[in-house]
Amino acid sequence: MSSVIESIETLLVDLPTIRPHKLSMTTMACQTLVIVRLRDSDGIEGLGEGTTIGGLAYGPESPESIKRNIDTYLAPLLIGQPAGAVAALRSRLDRHARGNAIAKSALETALLDAQGKRLGLPMAQLLGGAHHDHLPVLWTLASGDTGRDIDEAFQRLEQRRHCDFKLKIGANAVDDDVRHVAAIKEALGERASVRVDVNQAWDESSAVRGIAALQAAGIDLIEQPIPAREHAGLVRLASRFEVPMLADEAVADARDGFALAAAGFNGAYALKIAKAGGPRGALALAQVAQAAGIGLYGGTLLEGSIGTAASLHAWATLPELAWGSEMFGPLLLKDDIVAEPLAYGEFGVELPTGPGLGIALDEDKLAHFTRK
Repeated sequence: MSSVIESIETLLVDLPTIRPHKLSMTTMACQTLVIVRLRDSDGIEGLGEGTTIGGLAYGPESPESIKRNIDTYLAPLLIGQPAGAVAALRSRLDRHARGNAIAKSALETALLDAQGKRLGLPMAQLLGGAHHDHLPVLWTLASGDTGRDIDEAFQRLEQRRHCDFKLKIGANAVDDDVRHVAAIKEALGERASVRVDVNQAWDESSAVRGIAALQAAGIDLIEQPIPAREHAGLVRLASRFEVPMLADEAVADARDGFALAAAGFNGAYALKIAKAGGPRGALALAQVAQAAGIGLYGGTLLEGSIGTAASLHAWATLPELAWGSEMFGPLLLKDDIVAEPLAYGEFGVELPTGPGLGIALDEDKLAHFTRK
C-alpha cells in the first residue's frame, strides 16, 4: 500500500538577526520562520518553511496567518492523501484555497523533501536535475550607515564570502540614498558589483531622477524601483536606461512574467519560491523568462536554512542565473535550527547533497527558538 500523509505540524520559530536589517518598509531585528513537519504513514518526515519579512510590512501573509491557514484550511486538504502525488496535491491546494503562496510553498517543499527521502534522491533531481553544485551568493548591505556598510563589504570580500553587494534603499530622500550608494560604489571600485533594491518606494518621476544618478555612479542593477502593479512604468524605466531593471514584487508567478514580457519589459526577473507558491512555480516563471530572453536572479525572503536549501535545489536546475542569487538568509541569523549549516565559501554556497533537502533539524535548538 502506498504511503499517505498522516499529520502536518507547524511551528513559529523566532531567530534574532546579527544586526538590524533596514528596508524601505521596515527594519528587522528578528526573523520568524514557519516550520512545517509533514509526516507520512511510512515514517518519513518532510520539512518545509514559510517565511516573509516584517510581519505584514512586506506582503499580505504574516507568520501567524501562514501557520493558522495551514493548520485550519490547507493541512486538512492533504492529510490522508497519497504522499508521493506532489503535483496532484499542489493542484488540490490551488483548487480549494486562493492565494497563500508562502503557505503553499512551505507545504510543497515538505512534500518534495519527503518524496526525495523516500526515493533516496536530492530535491534538485526531482525538479529535473542539477546543473550546478555551487551557486553564487551576494550580500545585502542594509545597516543604513555608509561607513559601516563599506567596512562590512570589505570584510566579506576578504573572507571570500561575497563579491557582489545589494543595497536596500528607498526609506530616505532620493538624493540621500544616491549619495549613500555612490560612496559605497566608489570605495569598492571594480572589486565588486553593486546593485540596489528600492522595494517599490519611489514614484516614476523620482525613479527617473534616482536611476539616472545611480547609473552615472556605476550601479549594475536596479530592483523594483516603483510599486509592483505599475507594469507600464517599469517597462518605461527599463527602456529609458542602460542599467537593467530587476522586477521582483511585479512578478510573482509565470502569468505575471508573461504579462510583463509581453508588454515589452527587457530587464531581469527575481525568482522566489515563496511568492510563486513553491519551487515548481518559481521554475515555471524561469521558463517564461528564458523564452523571452529575460535574465534570472535567485531571490530570497530571508528564509532560514530549510527555505534557503529548497530555493538552492530549484536554482541549481537552471542552466544560468545571469545575476546570481541572494540566498544569504541563514547568514543574517545569529543561530540556526539545523544540525549542519549550509556551506558558504568562495563567494557562494554548496548545494546540499543528501536525499530531499539534504537538511536535518537540531531538535534542541528548534525547541529553544520555537515560540511558546
